[in-house]
Amino acid sequence: MAIIEWWNSLSLVAQIFYCIAVPSTLVLLVQTILMFIGMGEDADADGADTDVSDDVDVDGSEDGGFDEDLDPNGFDGLRIFTVRGVIAFLVIFGWVGALLESMNVALWINIPISSVCGFAMMVLLAFIFKAIMNLKSDGTIDIRNAVGTAGKVHLTIPPARMGEGKVHILLQGSYVERDAVTDEPDPIPTGSEVVVVRVSGETTLVVRKK
Repeated sequence: MAIIEWWNSLSLVAQIFYCIAVPSTLVLLVQTILMFIGMGEDADADGADTDVSDDVDVDGSEDGGFDEDLDPNGFDGLRIFTVRGVIAFLVIFGWVGALLESMNVALWINIPISSVCGFAMMVLLAFIFKAIMNLKSDGTIDIRNAVGTAGKVHLTIPPARMGEGKVHILLQGSYVERDAVTDEPDPIPTGSEVVVVRVSGETTLVVRKK
């Protein structure tokens, strides 16, 4: 067969590059299709992009303060070394390597060039997915809007931030359940009415008894 003859005509180095490029391309294609139909999530997406540990007070002040110098459009929160990123690296590394090998470029030049191109693809893909996530976040619930609102305890909140309970609050027109802690010395039992005084981290509410 023509394909077998073509394969046998390749050098061992070219065969290795193709063995890297073709499977990784197929995997990346499947991942992309699954992502667009809502099934594919990056395996590394379980880790949060940022871990905001500062508490936001009712008056909008911040106990620890956010770093206002951070550029939301820059490298902050950029996830480069993800499963999808590594696969993208292999795709570009393999195809560029195979192309350079067909041009009889020396291996000691080929590998660095292919690696640089693969890493550049990882960075580009990270920026693309960061932009996608930013678009997805537009119009969604902003937990900071919970500050100052009243709610009801669904699961007892331990005292002095010794653990988390759960509260039901009306947030942006929808009733939602969120994790909650309190600075009060006594636990806040289920059914108690509370007021959100701060946001701790990304999703946890700091409440006091109403």
